[in-house]
Amino acid sequence: MKEAKSAGPWIVAMKGHPGTGKSTLAKSLASSLNCPLLDKDDVRDATSTLQLSISPKFLNELSYDVVWRLASTQIRLGLSVVIDSPLSRRPYLNRLLELAADAGARLVIVECKSNDEDEWRRRLERRGAAEGASWHKPTTWRDLEKLLEEYGGCTQYDIGDVPKLVLDTTAPVGIKEHVSAVLRFIDSCCSLG
Repeated sequence: MKEAKSAGPWIVAMKGHPGTGKSTLAKSLASSLNCPLLDKDDVRDATSTLQLSISPKFLNELSYDVVWRLASTQIRLGLSVVIDSPLSRRPYLNRLLELAADAGARLVIVECKSNDEDEWRRRLERRGAAEGASWHKPTTWRDLEKLLEEYGGCTQYDIGDVPKLVLDTTAPVGIKEHVSAVLRFIDSCCSLG
């Protein structure tokens, strides 16, 4: 990672559906990289008092805007960032591409997928049953199915030449192995130029 750090700031953008392990991986990754973690859900959670008076779509867009602004500040300070969000639509990636270009940062995507649907369901429903569960996240498998229906396939878009690593977060490996895979991926992207 020394080579990657000397190459300038990085944006490690997490991507994936709720309950796939994005946040768990993002936290461990930010800790390993010793860089800020910007979590869209932290911002969205802070908007709960506004939910009755402002549309959920607007609050979601506002959450992304705040994360992009925070990321821009950190990158301009020369810091790499890990951004934890679903990155569910191409316009969000376009904003990250602009941010990276404006600040001279390198962008990579780490997509979390759950190939074991039963495990994915268990994780999602465990999280939903936990005390303090987030008010805006799906808490049941049916909630997730409804969300995916609303996406209407928009989450599967062409990312162009942005380097992307896809991890099966239900594979029988620990978080340390996933973090190591991401670090190797970033190093390999650094050596590509």
